[in-house]
Amino acid sequence: MRIGTVIGTVTLSERHPSLMGGSYRLVVPLSLDNLTGKADATAEELVVYDELGAGAGTTIAFSEGVEAAQPFFPNYKPLDAYNAAILDRIDIPKQ
Repeated sequence: MRIGTVIGTVTLSERHPSLMGGSYRLVVPLSLDNLTGKADATAEELVVYDELGAGAGTTIAFSEGVEAAQPFFPNYKPLDAYNAAILDRIDIPKQ
């Protein structure tokens, strides 16, 4: 699972019938340096399927690959990334 920030919404003209009820968000993955304020977010954006209602600026936890389809067992959906949680706060202990 990774952490990222939602920067926008993806609009589709058509979608797979099994994906009704959700939306697609454009997300920038965050590294530890991004989370601690040592660096700006510079990773390449990716599209994440969202059923939780994350909006622009929201920090989320998302899974990718085979794990992205696991919440839909046994009726898997054709996904590459899935929003698993909306994060209110992230506590990182100082090292």
